Amino acid sequence: MRSNGMIFRMSSAFLKGLPQALVVTLGLSSLSAVPAHADLLGDVKQRGTLVVGTEARFPPFEFVKDGKIVGYSSDMMEHIMKELPNVQFKQLDLPWQGILPGLAAKRFDYVITSVTATKERYNAYHLSVPIADATVAALKRKGDASVTKEADLAGKVAGSQTGSGQLQALEGVAARLKEAGTPVGSIRTYVDFGEAYADLASGRLSVVVNSLPNLLEAVRQRPEAFEVVPLTSVPKTYFSWAGRKDAESATLNAFFDEQIRRLHKDGTLAELQKKWFGGVMDTPADALPVPTE
Repeated sequence: MRSNGMIFRMSSAFLKGLPQALVVTLGLSSLSAVPAHADLLGDVKQRGTLVVGTEARFPPFEFVKDGKIVGYSSDMMEHIMKELPNVQFKQLDLPWQGILPGLAAKRFDYVITSVTATKERYNAYHLSVPIADATVAALKRKGDASVTKEADLAGKVAGSQTGSGQLQALEGVAARLKEAGTPVGSIRTYVDFGEAYADLASGRLSVVVNSLPNLLEAVRQRPEAFEVVPLTSVPKTYFSWAGRKDAESATLNAFFDEQIRRLHKDGTLAELQKKWFGGVMDTPADALPVPTE
C-alpha cells in the first residue's frame, strides 16, 4: 500500500465479544460521514483523500501483516493510486457486516474489498468490472472420507460468513439438497472466516463454504489440515469492488472500472493473480456479467 495510506482497525478480540448487531453499529458509528457532492471523483481530488471500506480478514485478497493491510487488492490499489496524484489513501478496516451498510450510509467513498457479485447487490450498488473469480467451493478436514462431493453435505454441519455471498450460495445448495430429500444438517454463521476455519479444524463443522481462491489459500497455509471439495450446482460468480449507485458517485465508479480494465489490458492483473493465487483467472475484462442469483 502507499506509504502515506492510513489504516483504521477495531480489535478483533473486542469485536468477537460483542453481538453481531452491536459490532456493525460500532463500526458505522465510529466513522464520520463523507460529504456528498455532484462529482465524487472531483471531490476526492479536491479534498485530497480517498476514503474506502475494507474487510482485512479475507486472505489472500485483503489481510493484515505487520500492522499493514496487504494482499491482492492492496497491490491493485498501489497501481491505481498512481493515477490520483496528491490524493491520500485512507482505508477503514471494518467487519464485513458493516461494509455495504457503511457505503450506503456514505461513511466512505468506495468499497475496496472482495464483494461477491449477486443479483441483489447488483441491483443495489454499482459493482465494478470483476477483479477475480469468486466461484464457491467447500473446505473439509483432510482425509475426511465422509465428504467427497456436494451431495455429501446431507446431514452435515456447514459454516460460512454472516451476510456473505458465500453464505447465500451455501443456502442455495442446502435448498437443493432439501428438495432432493437429503437436507443439510445445519448451517452456522461467523463474523469472519478465520473463526469458521478454526471450528472446522476442531471438528465442530464438517465443511466451510467460501470462494475457491480463499479456500486454496487456506489449504496452502495448512496443507496438513484441509482439502477442497467442489460444489457442482453453484454457478460461476465473480468478485467486484463496489460504489454507490447514484449520480454523484458515477465519476468515481467510472474511474475504478477504467483502472481495472487498464490492469487487465496491460497484464498487471494477470501478474498479480500469479503472485497471490498461483495462476491467471478467467474473468471478464470489460464488464461484469449480470448476476442471475
